[in-house]
Amino acid sequence: MTIHREGYLTLLLTLLVLTAINVAVYYFFPQQEWVQKIVLLVSVVLYVLVLQFFRNPHIDIQIQEGKVLAPADGKVVVIEQTTEQEYFHDQRIQVSIFMSPLNVHVNRHPISGVVKYFRYHPGAYLVAWHPKASLENERTTIVVRHPTGTEILIRQIAGALARRICWYVAEGQRVIQGTELGFIKFGSRVDVFLPPNAKITVQLNQKTTAGKTIIAELA
Repeated sequence: MTIHREGYLTLLLTLLVLTAINVAVYYFFPQQEWVQKIVLLVSVVLYVLVLQFFRNPHIDIQIQEGKVLAPADGKVVVIEQTTEQEYFHDQRIQVSIFMSPLNVHVNRHPISGVVKYFRYHPGAYLVAWHPKASLENERTTIVVRHPTGTEILIRQIAGALARRICWYVAEGQRVIQGTELGFIKFGSRVDVFLPPNAKITVQLNQKTTAGKTIIAELA
């Protein structure tokens, strides 16, 4: 278990702010030990919560040809036929995974292949499970073409708490299944748009692990 690089600055700033608050409490309330202890306890709890958010557990990457792996830790909240309106403009199977603030927030590539399309869209910060979040929230759209020619679309979507989406891809880049795709800070959602003939292997409300859980099999 390590701390993800996206958390270094946030953890440093959090530590400085909490330290300053505790120093101020000790200075202005030197005789009130109960106040000092409460503030210290709250500070420790807050820092541990922020620290666990940026945890980055090690996983053994195992390529699984023909399988689509979960891009995120979380819970499956959507499995439905829908029209993808940005890239495919046709019917796809959408699988959405919601990440709570307690989940690991590293996103991973569901398949190996070449990045054929990438776009970043600034936007709103609706709650991640809102029906319009996929179209109106801050988001990225990434399309990866498998060596067989099959393309899938991955969409990182910011939520009400998430205020920064990080991505590590560019058009033309070759990516490997299970490696890091990006990171979303403080709770959000990842959508995967699959071919209509894909066999879905997860169920609603099922828990997923990024780079491990098989969410679909490609025809």
